[in-house]
Amino acid sequence: MMDARVDVSDQSSLQRGAKLFANNCMGCHSAKYVRWNALPDALGVSMEMIESNLVYGSYTPGDTINAAMRSEDAADWFGAAPPDLSLTARARGEDWVYTYLNSFYQDSDASIGWNNTVLPNSSMPHVLWRMQGVPEARYETHNGEPQVAELVVPTDQQGTLNEAEYQRVTRDITNFMAFMAEPVRAKRQEMGVWVIGFLIIFTGLAYLLKREYWRDVH
Repeated sequence: MMDARVDVSDQSSLQRGAKLFANNCMGCHSAKYVRWNALPDALGVSMEMIESNLVYGSYTPGDTINAAMRSEDAADWFGAAPPDLSLTARARGEDWVYTYLNSFYQDSDASIGWNNTVLPNSSMPHVLWRMQGVPEARYETHNGEPQVAELVVPTDQQGTLNEAEYQRVTRDITNFMAFMAEPVRAKRQEMGVWVIGFLIIFTGLAYLLKREYWRDVH
């Protein structure tokens, strides 16, 4: 697995990730356990900006993030409704999500023309291919069976981004999904630093107090 190195306190990354998620993921996937009004504080922007840049269609306070595609249509077109992504980063892990987004390749034998080394034969196409390009698989034979050894984007199939830029895109999406899976994570981590600091100071004071009490005994 690739190391996602997410940082849910990085508001710039969360802002980019939210925009990328809205433009590339919400067409099919929902995040029904996350409310739109939970985003302003985490992203450091106003609710008006969220409404004008991320919310498509009507919106009322308290609405959750829903997919643009109806689940019935998705089931007809892809064989199954795309999963809700609210808790994917927590259930699968951030490294899994990040690696998955970097593991698509063109496969003429697959029903949708794309495959993925992390989740073979999934029904999800490579929606970010215009950015990355069209990766091709290079195979090696193990125990008589061909296995994908590496993924390479041919020169004539390059996307609009280079490899480092594309990895930043997928890291930003992963970071936003990590936030959705646990919206209070940044505050929990910040609070944890203060709690540990308090415990260290309290331990020192308790030790000094213990020495003072036991001085006469010794």
